Amino acid sequence: MRRSIPASILAFALAFALMAASAAQAQGLTKIAENVYSYVGVKNDAPSHSYAANAGIVIGSDGVLVIDTLASAKEGKRLLKDIRAVTKKPIKYVVTTHGHFDHALGACVFTDLGATLVGHELDREYLAKRGEGLLKKPQMVGLTPADLAGTRIKLPTLTFTERMTIRLGTKANETVELIHLTPSHTAGSTLVYLPQQKVVFAGDVLFTDFHPFMGEGDIPGWVKTLDFIQDMDTTAIIPGHGPLSTKKDVADMRDYIQLFDAKAKELAAAGVNGGAKDPASLAAELKKLLPARSQGQGMVQYNFMIKYLPAKN
Repeated sequence: MRRSIPASILAFALAFALMAASAAQAQGLTKIAENVYSYVGVKNDAPSHSYAANAGIVIGSDGVLVIDTLASAKEGKRLLKDIRAVTKKPIKYVVTTHGHFDHALGACVFTDLGATLVGHELDREYLAKRGEGLLKKPQMVGLTPADLAGTRIKLPTLTFTERMTIRLGTKANETVELIHLTPSHTAGSTLVYLPQQKVVFAGDVLFTDFHPFMGEGDIPGWVKTLDFIQDMDTTAIIPGHGPLSTKKDVADMRDYIQLFDAKAKELAAAGVNGGAKDPASLAAELKKLLPARSQGQGMVQYNFMIKYLPAKN
């Protein structure tokens, strides 16, 4: 039986310092394609700066669709300010790629403006069970009560299970497709695809240049989802954390999680069941076997301990 994973430990899973995208980025949203803007390669990875999570927007004739809302009401207001530097159009929809706090807790800023919050049914359930507990103990995710001041848990009022299409107008480049194949990074992790612009927001299905959080991941489903991205018609891929990415980064992610899964199982069986080594030593051995990634070094031991070691009775 695996350890249960409380929402409060996600901050440790998200200790990232992300590198810039192909061009140096100042504060604010970067233009990715026609009517599409996003944070990419955010350098400030402080907990109060959403652990450098990415978020973006699509601008249509009828209004704006926001993709992820960062870690708090304060962070949501930062995103809103950057959106208003790009467009004054009304914000009609907010799509949450998954329910982890660094992508979801700023939603209250946008629902207060009248936006419809959209998400997968399973991640709605995740937030419903764990969100309020996180607000009561913000220190567990590296935040302070002041960081979460004004933050309220908002659950999607419009949910889906497999696919949904949202149109922000009648033009081809105003169509947004939400795609869920199977549980992957989380049970409800969603891809946001813009077929005309050939842009996909991958959420935390993709981490680029750092060790990912795998503690709640379904490895076979995750691989299936990454393979799906490889087959998509895309020219730009925006990861949940990290710089603007390519299909090589997707392939690297696939190789990483498969290798981690196989080697972690081997080390856990040989080391723990035999009583030969402590978990930290086993994780150090595992890290030597993994591809080099510049950020999130502590994630190797963390993922190993909570996903692959048996719970102590």
